[in-house]
Amino acid sequence: MIDWDRVATLKEEVGAEDFEEVVELFLEEVDSAIDALAAQKQHEDLEEKLHFLKGSALSLGFRSFSDLCQAGESAAAQSASSTIDLNEILQCYAQSRQSFLTELPAKVAV
Repeated sequence: MIDWDRVATLKEEVGAEDFEEVVELFLEEVDSAIDALAAQKQHEDLEEKLHFLKGSALSLGFRSFSDLCQAGESAAAQSASSTIDLNEILQCYAQSRQSFLTELPAKVAV
């Protein structure tokens, strides 16, 4: 679910002192985007929203979530938005977020 090697690489890239702030910023931005996605009634701008979420997810190692966003982005690009299971995407993010926060201290010493 989480690519811990990517998380460790990110920590090296930004430095240990800034890593916690980067994680906090990531979660705030993605939480906001997820809330907006969950609240929308129609699939407007879905391709762009999923593209943003995919990129953000990859940055912090949310591999499974990123894969679902990529599939949804591709479907939206092909005018097949009705095939996208937003609930699955939202649930995957919630599970990924919980797993990330629970395992982070043991996987990557903060």
